[in-house]
Amino acid sequence: MKLCKKMKLCKTSIAFLFFLFAIPAYSQKATLGIDVGQTSDKFGGLARTTSVLGDLEGKFTIIERADKEGDPNLVAGGEIRVPADTSSHASEFAVFAGPEFHFGSHFMAGFHAQVRKVYLPSSEVSGQFFDRDKMLLFELPAVVEYKFGSPAKHVFIQAQVSPEFSPHFTVATSPPPSPNPNLDHGYTIRGIAGYNFGRWYARATYETRYFQFKQNLGNPNGLYNWRTDAVTGGIGFSF
Repeated sequence: MKLCKKMKLCKTSIAFLFFLFAIPAYSQKATLGIDVGQTSDKFGGLARTTSVLGDLEGKFTIIERADKEGDPNLVAGGEIRVPADTSSHASEFAVFAGPEFHFGSHFMAGFHAQVRKVYLPSSEVSGQFFDRDKMLLFELPAVVEYKFGSPAKHVFIQAQVSPEFSPHFTVATSPPPSPNPNLDHGYTIRGIAGYNFGRWYARATYETRYFQFKQNLGNPNGLYNWRTDAVTGGIGFSF
């Protein structure tokens, strides 16, 4: 079971890598960054665990604005997030697209409609393994960015905020041991600060995500309730 799961993760990772490296050839502008740090996760009443986390993200300008004061850029991209310990932490794969409106040379605001696949880990509870279903999420983060610094505005800060909508679940075992859990509420907040050196940039990122599911047969002992916090830092390149 675990070997098959790892093989599926590898195939998915390869497909996403192909996506991230192939699209820049068809875009007008692109950035590709890699970050490394730590993720801390807590499921229900279980003890919090930590692991090294790797993150690869690409963003591409598919349609560049014609009017510098009004029209938006249309961007698309993807993200791969893989922890060193996949037995206790989730691997994630996402693709996104959306408009980014620029107001002068300092400020940008927009949103990235995205689909995210989350491979939730299993947990051992009282000597028994609890297999969580995979989650497919639709997310709609609002994105704002501010650039400053003299003379070329090299410093940037960015915030992304999104409510979490009810996930679609892929059953981990057959037949399913219980109904799907029902989302009560959830959110994701991401903050980024960095410095642009021209052809490359350095940045630091903090992200917190929270899922609270209703306490019923689909969420035994609250084991789907999930809080994750990640701190990463890395570099990226502009094409």
